[in-house]
Amino acid sequence: MHLTIPKDYDPKLTVRQTEEAIRYIRETFQDEIGQELNLTRLSAPMFVEHSTGLNDNLNGVEQPVSFTMQDLPDQTLEIVHSLAKWKRVALQKYGFGLHEGLYTNMNAIRKDEDLDNLHSSYVDQWDWEKVITKDERNEATLKATVRQVFKVIKHMEDEVWYKYPDAVYHLPDEIHFVTTQELEDRYPKLAPWEREKAICQELGAVFLMNIGGPLKSGQRHDGRAPDYDDWQLNGDIIFWYEPLQCALEVSSMGIRVDAASLKSQLKAAHAEDRLQLPYHQMILHEEVPYTIGGGIGQSRICMLLLGKAHIGEVQASAWPQAMLDECAQHRIQIL
Repeated sequence: MHLTIPKDYDPKLTVRQTEEAIRYIRETFQDEIGQELNLTRLSAPMFVEHSTGLNDNLNGVEQPVSFTMQDLPDQTLEIVHSLAKWKRVALQKYGFGLHEGLYTNMNAIRKDEDLDNLHSSYVDQWDWEKVITKDERNEATLKATVRQVFKVIKHMEDEVWYKYPDAVYHLPDEIHFVTTQELEDRYPKLAPWEREKAICQELGAVFLMNIGGPLKSGQRHDGRAPDYDDWQLNGDIIFWYEPLQCALEVSSMGIRVDAASLKSQLKAAHAEDRLQLPYHQMILHEEVPYTIGGGIGQSRICMLLLGKAHIGEVQASAWPQAMLDECAQHRIQIL
């Protein structure tokens, strides 16, 4: 268990006021991101069938929660890790056109997560996906979309300040674009998480690009599943978070793989057997649209905007008793 306790922490809001703020942020943010990116809300599954290949494999070592159903005894169902793949199929299935997209409330269980101030086994995101053209599979499209997401987050700061002026956490005015290779070149002796901390502390808000592939050193900055993001056209939105003196990631997003990048990334990940799965076959045969998409952490956004010390202050999950006891001693109000 790892827990950071901010000095003289003041939660600002009572638990009931915090719950009201959570509802306001969640409802307002999803409306604004939908309008900014031209997204329509869709209902999404909490679990998918294992053999479809639709679940997110994350770093490849996390095990999904799985089960069978009484009426589907021959199928293994998995609680989703994210809806990264499902969304792309949904855009094709429901007839979304060019520059149209969807968002949905994604609820996941990541039972292998290391619990701390920022990480919970319960994950709640706005998962979104949007149709683009093949020619738009480029860095310019990615950066323009990142700026749109950042614009909504900044506007939410103003909205929250209007209702809860004493509680809002103030954000930087612009976001900077940095690649993982630039970080390695700049901080060759630091671990990847230390590089993120250093650059975020310097710049305030960063979109860290090109996550998943090996760097010049032969090491990877971080793992990323090989079959949804194109590793050359993806990244994370990360803020410097003063209350915990750390880098706080609020969104992972990217332009999705085409047939060529899917094959090359699966080969690099020694996972070419996945090419036979239904989802991967759809990409190889161009039966799904070219897309850009991502996930935006709902609890992370609430935590960021309200300046909370622990993600458990803005979501209900399960925590070790020792963590609960220590949080209670320091006015950290775990739900």
